[in-house]
Parts: sequence; C-alpha cells; structure tokens
Amino acid sequence: MASITLRDVRKSYGNAHVIKGVDIDIQDGEFCVFVGPSGCGKSTLLRMIAGLEDITSGSLAIGDTVVNDLPPAQRGVAMVFQSYAIFPHMTVRENVAFGLTIAGASKAEKDAKVAEAARILQMEHLLDRRPSQLSGGQRQRVAIGRAIVRKPEVFLFDEPLSNLDAALRMDMRMEIGKLHQQLGATMIYVTHDQVEAMTLADKIVVLRDGKVMQIGAPMDLYHDPANLFVAGFLGAPSMNFIDVTVKAVNGNSALVFNDALDPVEVSARRGPFRVGDRAILGLRPQYLSIAEGPGKLHGTVALTERLGAETVVEVALRNGKAVIAALSHDAVYPIGSAVDLGFDPAQAHLFQPEE
Repeated sequence: MASITLRDVRKSYGNAHVIKGVDIDIQDGEFCVFVGPSGCGKSTLLRMIAGLEDITSGSLAIGDTVVNDLPPAQRGVAMVFQSYAIFPHMTVRENVAFGLTIAGASKAEKDAKVAEAARILQMEHLLDRRPSQLSGGQRQRVAIGRAIVRKPEVFLFDEPLSNLDAALRMDMRMEIGKLHQQLGATMIYVTHDQVEAMTLADKIVVLRDGKVMQIGAPMDLYHDPANLFVAGFLGAPSMNFIDVTVKAVNGNSALVFNDALDPVEVSARRGPFRVGDRAILGLRPQYLSIAEGPGKLHGTVALTERLGAETVVEVALRNGKAVIAALSHDAVYPIGSAVDLGFDPAQAHLFQPEE
C-alpha cells in the first residue's frame, strides 16, 4: 500500500514555525495536490515526505510504516524537482538510468526500464541526445522518466511546470494526468497554480501559513469553500467579495444589501448572522449575468476583455467598488455604459468578515 498519513506534523527552524500541525490522509493511487501562495509551506511539506527535511514533531506514515527516521532511499518515493536536476554531461538515456546505475542494476535491467519509461513518455527518439539539445518540456520528461524507472510507490512533484511557457504547461499538465492514469501510482503535486490543482487533482489540500485551510475534491472546494481564503484562491477569475449589511435573518437565510445591491436572500449557513451585521457576499464571476436573476448589482462598465468564448467585464458599482463578470458569450459592452448584473442567490456565498 502507498497510502500516506500525516498526523500533527510540524516543522520549525529555531523560532520560525513553518508547518503548524498538519493532518492529511492520502489514499493509495490518489493524485493529491498541495496548493497555496508562495511561502505557505507546501514545498517544505513535500520535502518532509521525501525525507529531505526532518520532521520536528508528529507522525508520517507511508503505507503501514512510520518513516519519520527513514532516509529518502528507503521510503519508496521518487521526486521530480522544479529545476529538473538532470546532468548536462550525460545523454538522456544515462540520465534516466542514473538511479539504477547507482543501485548497481545490470545493463539488461537498465535498458529494459529505460525503454519502458521512454515509451510511456514518448521520448524514444531523444535517448541519445544531451540536455542542451532538448526543450524545456523534453527536459521535464527526462526528469519524470528518471523517477519512473525506480518504480516508486509514491511520486512527488515540486512545481514541475513553473519553468515552462503557458502553452507547454498545458501540454505537460495533460501528460502528467495521463501518466497518473497509466501508472495508477500515488502522486503528490505541489503548485501555486490553482488551474493545475483543479485540473489534475483527485484531492486538493489548500495551505496557508503552514496550516491546512481545507481538504477535498476540486469541485467540492470550488462550490463549497470553507472560508474567504479558499473561496478567493480557487477559481479564475477570482471570486468577487462584496461588503453587505444584513437586513433580516430567517432561519438559515439572510436578506442582505448595500448601496449597489438590491436586497437579496441568500444562504446564511456560515453564520450566525444578526440584523445589522456586516458580512461578505461571495459571487463567482461565471455566475453573474446581464440583468438576469433576482439579485441585482448596479454599476457601469469599466473594462472589457473579449476572449472569444467569453467576455470578461469589470463593472464599477455605484458604491465605488468593482466586480468581475465572466459572461459566456462574445458581446460588446461600451466603456461607461450602465449595466445591471444578476445572479442566482443559490450560487452566492455569505461569509463572516473575520474569516
């Protein structure tokens, strides 16, 4: 079994507490993505799983074995680094086989495993080239190939696509997704890119300041974020946050409004809310439409971006704030023109200001 269990895992450098009591369960064969802003501790957590960083306290188990004190070579993991970490003086074949060479594998075994990895990654024609003759995406394939030949129980990816251009990132993201389907291995992937997290993950772990904010399936986190941070981090464009006042409370619903928003009743399950309270209304840009729905925001068009399949519109509200609407059609909205934005109250989120 290649399940991974972290219980109250902590990491400190002197008085600097980087990982602050993390509990995570990753199932065998699951693709888990650690996501969060720079400095949140996601790469440190990955390196602790790999054995490249000591665990200050807590328990880390791979399968049924607690591995806190095991060296990296005995953990059954293989790591793919952001910088590729391939040797410039070696051919692709030699780079991919390097771990096997160190382990004393026979030539026949190395040739067989390198050929299998090359087939999976579609790089048979690259085996006799050197890294200087490869593109960024091809170098990343070499790094992944070196991990594959070791037949690890767990693959660890530390922002492997951050050095690639946008188009190549999309291609390699699809390749990594296909690789997971082919190998069925447990994979942990670190990124600050929420698009990578949403498209690759079976499970997302959202981190902030060394703490877990929320764990769940991508669409569960998208539709039901636990707090303001998760709501704002997942989704592109980011969720709109609008200051509102609670006008009335009816069970699990609250009637809210502001100077630019007509009174609208939304779910208040993240309460308690009381009449007169200040709250934060969360609206995803994709769920806003022109003059449709009982909720109405009033403003003027400040900016439009026509992207073909959709038009992204920034609307300056009457109260001086701005919201973004991602409209699912190609239309023209003149700058300065008055516009009403509607939404389905069932798709709105109401948060406490302190979240």
